Amino acid sequence: MLQRAASQAEQLSVDVMMPLLFYDGKEDGQGWMENLLAAVRDQIPALRQEQMSGEKDSGKGSMAENTQPAGTENDSLKPEESKEDGTEDGELETEKTASAAESETPQPASDETVETGSTPREILYPEAVTIQESISPDILAEPQALLNHFFVVDPNTSVLPGEIDGSVLLGKDLTLPESAEGPQILIYHTHSQETFADSRPGETADTVIGLGDTLQELLEKQYGYEVLHITEAFDMKEGYLERSRAYNYAEPVIAATLEEHPSIQIVIDLHRDGVSGSKRLVTEVNGKPTAQIMFFNGLSRTKESGELTNLPNPYQAENLAFSFQMEYEAKQYYPGFSRCIYLKGYRYNLHLRPRSVLLEVGAQTNTVEEAKNAMGPFADILHKVLSGESLAADG
Repeated sequence: MLQRAASQAEQLSVDVMMPLLFYDGKEDGQGWMENLLAAVRDQIPALRQEQMSGEKDSGKGSMAENTQPAGTENDSLKPEESKEDGTEDGELETEKTASAAESETPQPASDETVETGSTPREILYPEAVTIQESISPDILAEPQALLNHFFVVDPNTSVLPGEIDGSVLLGKDLTLPESAEGPQILIYHTHSQETFADSRPGETADTVIGLGDTLQELLEKQYGYEVLHITEAFDMKEGYLERSRAYNYAEPVIAATLEEHPSIQIVIDLHRDGVSGSKRLVTEVNGKPTAQIMFFNGLSRTKESGELTNLPNPYQAENLAFSFQMEYEAKQYYPGFSRCIYLKGYRYNLHLRPRSVLLEVGAQTNTVEEAKNAMGPFADILHKVLSGESLAADG
């Protein structure tokens, strides 16, 4: 029992306390101690209760960040990472991690090809056809339980009453019309220079751009979507890494692309996360080491400034529903694959389409192979949402 308690304390230090040190309350370094004490106060009882019940630590327990998180907007950078603030008054992808249980291996599809109308499609990745972990209707019906189970709320923002409603999030129709002509999906990278633990210097294939190529191939060959992949380096200026305004640089290019191709309904900003030390965000899917993913949503709201009226997002509810429906599928078919939906202030260019998502795949400690292995299950859950085949069956 003592050994298990020590292990839980170590996990807590990585998942909760270390991020709070990096995301302290203010630019002058003040405020982090209050967040740290709040984390200790709220997290240790949860761990103790979990230990007494003998349950495995699956990251699905009540999290302090999911109630009314303490803390204010923070623009501090992680010392070991070069992920800098985004343009939207300090937008920043977070290193926040949510522990996930080891998953059972989903049952792969046995067919080599699947008929779509009269055209057979190639199977590059075995799709999950059997639910591995059911989600209790009680969780979906109780707002706080829903928040605790699916979301992590950054200390710089807050969730409004009624904003997270299971029936509303699942009830939004996000299926894609089959009659659309032209590209339906856009992939791009606000931080194009993000690499992995074993990335070869100068090899684009080993960056998040290469990750986007893998996802594009899966979506086109296996699912029949037409995909546009933008590989422009929004975080490079005059040959130097410059991420402080990467979201500003990306917005007009993405907006112009969407105007040129109105058929595009899904926009994916593909990233990899950053974590402290040697922590690795990895699970096993179909017998392969697979980087865990995290969905990231901006709420255009900070505790310091309130509603950010200069950063409106008319599609915020749809963005949340899009992330939630994919997370919902992931938890059922690939338990342990998705860490959480992380909610932060600001907007992150998610206002350009209702079905927009910022996706974090693994971290700097994952290998290129682990990250690319994640594209199979992600493509599967994305297709399940866009086709409506699984959510409709679940009712």
